[in-house]
This record gives sequence, structure tokens and C-alpha cells, in this order.
Amino acid sequence: MNRKFWITSTNDFKRVRLSGRSYAHPLVVIICMQGLVENSRAGIITGKSIGNAVKRNKARRRLRVILGEYLPMIKTSSDLVIIGRASINEANFQEIKMAVQKQLIRAGLLD
Repeated sequence: MNRKFWITSTNDFKRVRLSGRSYAHPLVVIICMQGLVENSRAGIITGKSIGNAVKRNKARRRLRVILGEYLPMIKTSSDLVIIGRASINEANFQEIKMAVQKQLIRAGLLD
């Protein structure tokens, strides 16, 4: 995923988490809101509930690959925050991908 599609500032993460609408799944939570820039951006949060650094980074890498596929297909300029849940470690890549796709459709960002 290209760097221009990342949310990097703490203020942007806080803005999306406080003002955005959330869509929960046992594997991930997606929080989205209207973006301030012309392209859609995403940020990934993996907390200590997922496990040690190796497990958190693995979950982050998987989510980054999935978002790289879906982010160009998002209809409107949106800011997304994806939060990985503890059960993401037991899921395989296809299950995570389907969970993200399902929540993006539920949010009205994909057809």
C-alpha cells in the first residue's frame, strides 16, 4: 500500500475513532468517516490483546495487503481505521479478507 494512503498522525486516528461510524466483526473492527483529502486513507491498529510483537506485526501485514487490494475500489473519499481483534491470530488469510470485505460492504464503501 502506497504511503499516501496511510493515516499516520495521531490526530487523524483520534478524529476517526471519535467521530466515525464503527462496524464490528469477531476478527476486525472498521471505523470509517468522510475523509479530509481527495483519496481514501487507512490506518491499522493492533493492540496487545493480539499477542506479542511477532503476532501483532503478522496481523498488521495481513491487513495491509488486504487494504491494498480494496482501498482503490472505495467509492468515496474516506478515512478508515482497522482494529485487529485477538481472534485474528487463529484465522487464516481468506477469513480475514472476507471479514474486511463484508464490513466494507456493510459500511457502504464497496458495491
